[in-house]
Amino acid sequence: MSFDRDALVSALARHGRVARVVVAEVQGSTPREVGAAMLVWQTPNGVGQSGTIGGGTLEYEAAKRAFNAPRLQRLPLGPAMGQCCGGAVTLLTEVFESVTAIPEDVFARGPGDMPFSMKKALATARAQGVLLPQLHGDWMVEPITRATRPLWVWGAGHVGRAIVATLAPLPDLAITWVDTAANRFPDTLPEGVTQLIAEHPEALMAYAPPEAEHLILTYSHALDLELCHRALTHGFAFAGLIGSRTKWARFRSRLRDLGHTDAQIDRICCPIGQPDLGKHPQAIAVGVAAQVISGRKITESYGERTG
Repeated sequence: MSFDRDALVSALARHGRVARVVVAEVQGSTPREVGAAMLVWQTPNGVGQSGTIGGGTLEYEAAKRAFNAPRLQRLPLGPAMGQCCGGAVTLLTEVFESVTAIPEDVFARGPGDMPFSMKKALATARAQGVLLPQLHGDWMVEPITRATRPLWVWGAGHVGRAIVATLAPLPDLAITWVDTAANRFPDTLPEGVTQLIAEHPEALMAYAPPEAEHLILTYSHALDLELCHRALTHGFAFAGLIGSRTKWARFRSRLRDLGHTDAQIDRICCPIGQPDLGKHPQAIAVGVAAQVISGRKITESYGERTG
């Protein structure tokens, strides 16, 4: 786990003042690990939040009191929260109004002088290139995470919405979501998702990084085909297409006619996800999310489940 700077920047831009609650230390059985965090902001009806520290009552109480909580609080989950985990959690709660003081790589902060254990941990981390979130006395250190995997989702229909909602909370994904009109998107986008609107979305393929991953699931078979063609021409790390065996057989033939070899065409994964989970948008999203997270190319077929 690490400090998601981009998520905080996005939340501050939307809400102006944001509390961040992070699991700083654990003992025994606990719902989440050190570094798990949530962002909380005030609304007219209470608070809103993104992320999770787990634990039901623990999370509810921490969110409700985020703007009035002590900086560090140790909570035995059984006696204090009425939970059966049996462990204890130390929460660090901080309120942010800007990110100007947050560095780009490692965030170490606390009252007074930095303790020796913290200095030693930082020196070891820099030497080994590995740093884990950890509490040293009253000082907390976390590596800063930046989204490192560009993921372009083509299509904001039911399946696109389910996939983006499922994948957006993952801190390493920089999601760009493309469709032809604003009204095809939900009224509120998930935190950190970049929206692109274009009458001819295929023209945007040229602007995708060559290391980007693509999920192609638009309302139009013709547009899907053109996106596959342009992706093969442009280059990509992964490209997945939603479709049936019939659709993919036709696409393969047409992509050959457009000059692509079988070896090149085989780089496109169709179908995407785990077909045995079913064809409901949320079921497809679960399978696709597992595929994206694991980096696997699924070769099973949807059969005639999707169009």
